[in-house]
Amino acid sequence: MTTKQPVLVTGGAGYIGSHAVLALADAGWPLAVIDNLVTGFRFAVPDGVPFYHGDIEDAGLLARIFSEQGMGAGRGAIMHFAGSVVVPESVSDPLKYYHNNTAKSRALIAAAVQAGVPHFIFSSTAATYGIPEVSPVPEDSPKSPINPYGMSKLMTEFMLADVGAAHAFNYCALRYFNVAGADPQARTGQSTAGATHLIKVAVEAALGKRDHVAVFGSDFDTPDGTGVRDYIHVSDLASAHVLALEALIAEPGRSLTMNCGYGKGFSVLEVLDAVDRATNRTIDRRIQDRRAGDPAALISDNRRIKATVPWTPRYDDLPTMIEHALAWERRLTEIQGN
Repeated sequence: MTTKQPVLVTGGAGYIGSHAVLALADAGWPLAVIDNLVTGFRFAVPDGVPFYHGDIEDAGLLARIFSEQGMGAGRGAIMHFAGSVVVPESVSDPLKYYHNNTAKSRALIAAAVQAGVPHFIFSSTAATYGIPEVSPVPEDSPKSPINPYGMSKLMTEFMLADVGAAHAFNYCALRYFNVAGADPQARTGQSTAGATHLIKVAVEAALGKRDHVAVFGSDFDTPDGTGVRDYIHVSDLASAHVLALEALIAEPGRSLTMNCGYGKGFSVLEVLDAVDRATNRTIDRRIQDRRAGDPAALISDNRRIKATVPWTPRYDDLPTMIEHALAWERRLTEIQGN
């Protein structure tokens, strides 16, 4: 049985971070959240969870949080979700991404080392692989990011590896594939206006919040010509973080890098057809040119995570992901009063 140490969740008011907060709280972990609320939402953090409105670059605030939460001197963990995630924006504004994702991560890691917080779980991405040479993609595939978003995350992975070699500090980098869905109890979900996740966009269109869905490319070498992606339910992803945390505490001398996906994919049109079936209406699809650098297929090789931690996905089902996303979208309309 893993001793439950205090956990600081950065970006815990955001999409994936808020699901990790629920997973930790449901499992009885002591935790706190720091979020600057630039893209996060205060309502996404449950009542009773200590919340700090601030930035992970603020060393003084981090030191205070560590002290107040009983972290440091060889105790505690950071689950790091704070950052910027829109790939096209990273191309047009690379310095924002190297600041938010790399420089701020460096400041957070430095604060952890200074205080003696020994465990660190990092929200990384399949974008570190760029356009992979093989599919499904194993963790030891070449890392060749094709945009600043992927590179900013990969640079943080390099920092973690170097810090882990130099200090009493271990880490787990989890490389996400396409995250989808929402909390099955509709306690939180993807709430960001203008989000780019396909299932989020599709359910918004199905509920009349968008007038169409753009399909970027119809001439890929795939069964229907549209891009194929590995979609993972956000609650299954959150459970992977808790299991990674337990693994780091159980073996302080070991660090981990693991893909998070289901090892299978769906095309853009398959996703849109599934949303049509779930809502009994037809989404307006508009075919556009491919986006630069989009691979035809991006599927995870998830054998490592399944061999390393006892991760058993509960929501590995496209209709379920869509059902939960729809339920949250309706709930979000109530919360926002529109």
